[in-house]
Amino acid sequence: MQEKYMQQALTIAAYAKGRTSPNPLVGAVVVKDGRVVGQGWHRKAGTEHAEIHALHQAGELAKGATVYVTLEPCSHYGRTGPCSKALIEAGVNRVIVAMRDPNPLVAGRGIKMLEDAGIEVSVGLLQKEAEKLNEMFLKWITTKQPFVAMKTAMTLDGKIATSSGKSKWISNEVSRERVHELRDIYDAILVGIGTVLTDDPSLTTRLEGDLGKSPLRVIVDSKARTPLTAKVICDKQAATLIAVTSIAPSARVQALREAGAQVLVINEGEIVDLKKLCNRLGEQGVSSLFVEGGSTINYSMLKDGLVDKVYSFIAPKIIGGKGAPSPVGGPGVDDLPAAFLLEDIETEVLAGDILISGYVKKGGEA
Repeated sequence: MQEKYMQQALTIAAYAKGRTSPNPLVGAVVVKDGRVVGQGWHRKAGTEHAEIHALHQAGELAKGATVYVTLEPCSHYGRTGPCSKALIEAGVNRVIVAMRDPNPLVAGRGIKMLEDAGIEVSVGLLQKEAEKLNEMFLKWITTKQPFVAMKTAMTLDGKIATSSGKSKWISNEVSRERVHELRDIYDAILVGIGTVLTDDPSLTTRLEGDLGKSPLRVIVDSKARTPLTAKVICDKQAATLIAVTSIAPSARVQALREAGAQVLVINEGEIVDLKKLCNRLGEQGVSSLFVEGGSTINYSMLKDGLVDKVYSFIAPKIIGGKGAPSPVGGPGVDDLPAAFLLEDIETEVLAGDILISGYVKKGGEA
């Protein structure tokens, strides 16, 4: 029965996917005499936390109740008050926590506050599920780098375009809809200048009913070649950040800034250092990054150990052609044992396309 209530808390926490960054996703359920008397989830950074919503709904019934919460209640004053204090004042008897909060501002203090007040606390129920729910937050809060997912779409023979460069459309409508659903939950989307010059994408989220959230658009553009007429500049549905190096002409940089883009000079040299770029994004509060780049960007991100997760859409089509590009370019690896491995694989059929997703095995290559 305890797992049932914690699963309910995890389910409602996920309602706010893509809306709470840089805060975590949190759900809370208040149970009294074998029935749920209150529930709530954190909806947006700066607003009331899950426990407060659940306690408000429970009202006087919270006294003597058990609270199931997906993440350790906070103990500090930020834009909102400490949830541990609210639980104490509500008179709950027990708090069951899925996982401790690695945030240095909390990190066990919330649990200690509850225990010092005489409230029974247990930790670890459905912990793995809670960790997966907050994989983006956990990466960012512990490393100050964004959780990075790489998306590719290719044919059955591993091509992302024809030899002449035609790529619309490799995947079907259902797969493309799923990509927009993914964009909706990430803080930022990254492509290289080649994608901008070739496809002129808007890189916005387009879901039915205009419910999608368009992420920050990040363009890796060492020489500031992004046209002022590009959709990522002219379409103001989302902000755009352009990463350049010191070789970028100052006049081009100034023109892009005047057009409304944020331009970051990442490093000296010919190529943007992607590790430094991820560090800068993390410093700006970007906790998750969705990479939709071409083969060069994809290889560089993998080589630098920056990719945490891969979404690979495979269409039941065969293009052929020695010159047709594949999702990952660069020099590649010399031997199969050096290949980048994915683990915790999931597969899904999307109206004929196949989506394979998994996590890049850390420690680099196999």
